[in-house]
Amino acid sequence: MASIDLDKVLDKAWADKSLTEILAAPVGALKGLSDRDGELLQEAFGVKTVADLADLKYVRWAQALAALDSAK
Repeated sequence: MASIDLDKVLDKAWADKSLTEILAAPVGALKGLSDRDGELLQEAFGVKTVADLADLKYVRWAQALAALDSAK
């Protein structure tokens, strides 16, 4: 089962929200991503929510490549 320290990855305003709310949140809910970053992601890739970002094929491809590298 996967786990993550939400305090490390979420903006403070989102730390007490449910997983469903977080996945539906704008990408700015992630620590380090601004509203402007969210606008740019939407313009470039149609990403509006945290779930959209997680489902972005380029993100999945990059994760798969990184996993291959760490398996060496």
